[in-house]
Amino acid sequence: MKILSWNVNGIRAAAAKGLLDWWQQEDADIVCLQEVKVFPEQLGFDLRYPAGYQATWHAGQRPGYAGTATFSKAVPKRQVTNFGSLTNFHQHGRVVEVAFDQFTLLNIYFPNGNPNAKGEERLSYKLQFYADCLHYLNALRQRGESLVICGDFNVAHQAIDLARPQENKDSIGFLPVERAWLDEFTRHGYVDVFRHFNPALADVYSWWSYRSGARKRNVGWRLDYFFVSPNLIEKVKNITHQTAIMGSDHCPLALELEL
Repeated sequence: MKILSWNVNGIRAAAAKGLLDWWQQEDADIVCLQEVKVFPEQLGFDLRYPAGYQATWHAGQRPGYAGTATFSKAVPKRQVTNFGSLTNFHQHGRVVEVAFDQFTLLNIYFPNGNPNAKGEERLSYKLQFYADCLHYLNALRQRGESLVICGDFNVAHQAIDLARPQENKDSIGFLPVERAWLDEFTRHGYVDVFRHFNPALADVYSWWSYRSGARKRNVGWRLDYFFVSPNLIEKVKNITHQTAIMGSDHCPLALELEL
């Protein structure tokens, strides 16, 4: 089984740069998109409901902002777009949960935390989102569910996860308090799949600024992740960063499972 995750930074912009060609070539079982920046009804049918896939959209309430969507060849047995009763953060369409027989998949676009960004992008808002997310994921695991969590986490966990750690030690996305949340996440047993298989591999990133030719020079950040619950890590066969795909300031990630 192949699962793709990509912050497309606007699905219509990505479509103009070959999104559907990439999609068709990959032929993945599940495709998770973040920051779609659109209401589904604004799209043509080929993007709203790609052929051969079930679509679950969570566009939020604000035009042109955030939003997530998950597309699967199999019909999910459950589709959820919030953290259960914790509904404080879902006006921006940040979460799509789809459940299958062997695992539950959460596609999440975490808040940026930048006070200069649009919407409710404040650090306290971001940290509370993290807390609610962890609480909800733990509740799913207590019910016996196996979890795959993917998306744009908007934080680089360790110094190895960005090209300029010293210069960014006081920057949103690499603050100690944000990184401590990922420490807490891993303490609860969630496994960062890429780092599990590549504990010391440097210079692998998933986001590059559009400024100063950062991507060409590989001055990037690893902000996008696949995490799995502990019982699934032995099922993971491969994870790759598709850095050659250029339709966004992020690159896609591909996870392969053998179930």
